[in-house]
Amino acid sequence: QVQLVESGGGLVQAGGSLRLSCLASRSIFSFNAMGWYRQGAAKQRELVAEVSFDGRTNYADSVKGRFTISRDNKNTIYLQMNSLKAEDTAVYYCNARTSLSDTWGQGIQVTVSS
Repeated sequence: QVQLVESGGGLVQAGGSLRLSCLASRSIFSFNAMGWYRQGAAKQRELVAEVSFDGRTNYADSVKGRFTISRDNKNTIYLQMNSLKAEDTAVYYCNARTSLSDTWGQGIQVTVSS
């Protein structure tokens, strides 16, 4: 079973930065894509950013220019979050998908105070 472990969340003031990490139990290149989703209070889970195996990226309009998804050459993807806003407060989930499976991390809290 694939395991995804997020880290790097926490509390930050508006305008600040955080970097989330997601460590996968196997090579990130074994997935079609990996990404970050978030779910705020009383909201549906939504895509934040994703990166495909060949490096293509996709971002939600709400985070373009502020967030950057990246990866190392092995097992980890990152989400660099800059210029954070209160509306970015949510539980953030790492995701890995193939044509046959969809794996989620446990979620990590990001809270942005104003």
